[in-house]
Amino acid sequence: MKFFEILQFPDERLRQKSVEVQKINDELKDYIEKLKLTLFDNKGCVGIAAPQTGVLKRIVIVDVTNHKKATNKNGLLVMINPIFISGTGVLLNREGCLSVPEYTGNVERKNVIKIKYTDISGTEKLLETGGFEAVVLQHEIDHLDGILFLDRISNTKRDLFSRKKY
Repeated sequence: MKFFEILQFPDERLRQKSVEVQKINDELKDYIEKLKLTLFDNKGCVGIAAPQTGVLKRIVIVDVTNHKKATNKNGLLVMINPIFISGTGVLLNREGCLSVPEYTGNVERKNVIKIKYTDISGTEKLLETGGFEAVVLQHEIDHLDGILFLDRISNTKRDLFSRKKY
């Protein structure tokens, strides 16, 4: 199975707003399976959003299970039509992105969040989480609205960094 190519900034498709998923069918499930494989194929990656593959649908996948910064771990989260309900507290975190491979940046996010979403079986769910997992979810949901972490950096001279090459 071929994995998806990741769109790179400044590709204009990354700035477009995604549309809600109307129907969960076999075609959508196949796409989500391929999106999962794309996530897992990128070493160290903890989240991906459909727009990063050029598909303007409101789908994100997050899995922070094996990340050292994660204290809250809800396993593999496949979220269809996620809606940010609320957030409290502030957390400053260094973020990177598959679509912005050259840079990382310090971004302020909510520390504890609630998100409503539909899972792959069509069940509506509510998730409350915090810390690194909350940061990743906010980052990926931003992609659905055409927002990149670069847009959330308040001072690029102070908070934007060239990514280290390993």
